[in-house]
Amino acid sequence: MRRIDALLLTLAVFIAGGLLYSLLQTVGLDDQQAGIWAEAVLVVGVVAWLGSYLFRVFTKNMTYFQQVRDYREAVLQKRLESLSPEELAQLQAEIEAERSPQPAPGEASPSDPSSL
Repeated sequence: MRRIDALLLTLAVFIAGGLLYSLLQTVGLDDQQAGIWAEAVLVVGVVAWLGSYLFRVFTKNMTYFQQVRDYREAVLQKRLESLSPEELAQLQAEIEAERSPQPAPGEASPSDPSSL
C-alpha cells in the first residue's frame, strides 16, 4: 500500500465516523450516546481489520510471502531447466533414495532374507 493510499484510507475512516455520528444524531440519539456508538462501531471495525491482518500474517498469506514463494519457485525451475540430462537423472535417483525408507544401522531390512 502506498503512503497516499494509507492517508486516503485514514481520511475515509474519519469521514465515516463523522457521518455515522451525524446519522445517529438524526435518528434521535443525544450527542453523547451518538458519539459512544459511533466510536464503538469504528473500534469494532478496526479490531476486525486487525484480526484479519494477523490471520494473514500467521498463515503467511500476504503479498510479500507470495512474492518470495514465487521467486523461489522460479529460481528452482530455472536451475532445473539448466541441468543436463545426466545431472537430472542423478538428482532423480537421489530423490528416490531419500524417499525409500532406509533401515537404521544394525537393523535388518524387511527385504533382507538373512534377517529371518
